[in-house]
Amino acid sequence: MSIPYQPNSDLLYNIFTLKSLCRARENLIKERSKFAVLLTNELDKSFPELKPFFNNMISTTLLYILEKYTNTNHIATMKDYESIRKLSCGKFTYAKFAQLKELAKNSVGFHNENTDLLISTYVSIYNDFNNKIDPIEKQISTIVKVLNPRMLTIPGIGETSVVTILSEYRDIKNFSNPNKMLAFAGLDPSINQSGTLEYNGKMVKHGSGHLRYAIMNSAMAILRFSPEFYDYYLKKRSEGKCHRVALSHVCKKLIRVIYSLEKNDIDFDLSLLK
Repeated sequence: MSIPYQPNSDLLYNIFTLKSLCRARENLIKERSKFAVLLTNELDKSFPELKPFFNNMISTTLLYILEKYTNTNHIATMKDYESIRKLSCGKFTYAKFAQLKELAKNSVGFHNENTDLLISTYVSIYNDFNNKIDPIEKQISTIVKVLNPRMLTIPGIGETSVVTILSEYRDIKNFSNPNKMLAFAGLDPSINQSGTLEYNGKMVKHGSGHLRYAIMNSAMAILRFSPEFYDYYLKKRSEGKCHRVALSHVCKKLIRVIYSLEKNDIDFDLSLLK
């Protein structure tokens, strides 16, 4: 009774579930990507103009079209524009609909029963992965709303990156300083010694690769939304550092900001950024 125990944080009760969900989501996305490549390979043969028409993205609209019309002959004669328009929330206009049909009529690709079967199979598997990933993402979103981490207030950081960072670090408040967070993520530089000389080398890359990947992705996104972070990136580039090294410095700055927000339980304030 004489020991001043402290109550566990909300994060402690959710961290293991959150980490398992994040890892499961990442594994499913990796597997889905394999079939996205296989689907693209078949489309490059049967309808090479299709993916560029959709900006090389596998969208819900594209999957719907391929699910109902597996080859250029079918796409050239499709008529259910209204269904596609509703599915795309009005983004797929009638002009695009007519343009797609014209592309199908004049396509340089070729198809047969085998390519049609493979496209249909890959689209079905891709949709199956989406159906498995969606409920996991909804559950992750539910947990994040309960935890309400302060780093979500940083412009450019997405929910997926936030939950990965949280789940890998566990409770950030347990770290006594941001340098220990850097070391935990494997973002601190290695130290090379030779006699009396000592200098920093490449980052050690110890710890979780999932964590480093999330932090690096977050840093890339922040460069598009935060002038201060981007100016810091340009400063490092002007010092002769390559892109990856300059980005690693942005990551270190980001971790210091995250540490300050979570430790002090405050929202991100651009005017306080140094």
